[in-house]
Amino acid sequence: MRIFLAGATGVIGTRLVPRLVEQGHAVAGMTRSPEKADMVRELGAEPVVCDVYDAARLTEAVTAFAPELVMHQLTDLPDDVKRLALYMRRNNRIRTEGTQNLLAAGQAAGAPRFIAQSIAFTPPGAGKAVKRHERMVLDAGGTVLRYGWLYGPGTYSETSRRVPSPRIHVDAAAQRTVELLEAPPGIVVVSETAD
Repeated sequence: MRIFLAGATGVIGTRLVPRLVEQGHAVAGMTRSPEKADMVRELGAEPVVCDVYDAARLTEAVTAFAPELVMHQLTDLPDDVKRLALYMRRNNRIRTEGTQNLLAAGQAAGAPRFIAQSIAFTPPGAGKAVKRHERMVLDAGGTVLRYGWLYGPGTYSETSRRVPSPRIHVDAAAQRTVELLEAPPGIVVVSETAD
């Protein structure tokens, strides 16, 4: 399958790309940082440097790759959990405007499938943005993956000890995502307690 992965250098994206390539998929990995293009290439994907808020360039990039699946793994979160509240507005914008632009680009490219990450919990200040994000994906016939709180290397917590439920190790989340590439439209909870 040809997969356009927005958010290829994020905590899930960096784990997804090698798994997707290993399964034989052709992957375009999008990052907004030119300095991360080499990382995307080293992971096995074709790097695409693009900002999700540049709708015209995004549509051009997605259309040029001609994907069968557009996957939204974008977030705008700080490295330091203590600064999380300061990034709420930025992350909400990714969920709303970013999602809208990715959906439009995928539709313009004729991509038949769309998968987007979401969350299986609601942090303060994010409820409306999460609902709008999920509604856009579902209305477009896409699949929403509601991840539990992530833990493991590169996340805010190395172990599950101080992570509330629902939760999932970041490597397990990436593996489960690969298994859900052909999930039907709708919502899937990706957590240690999900079935």
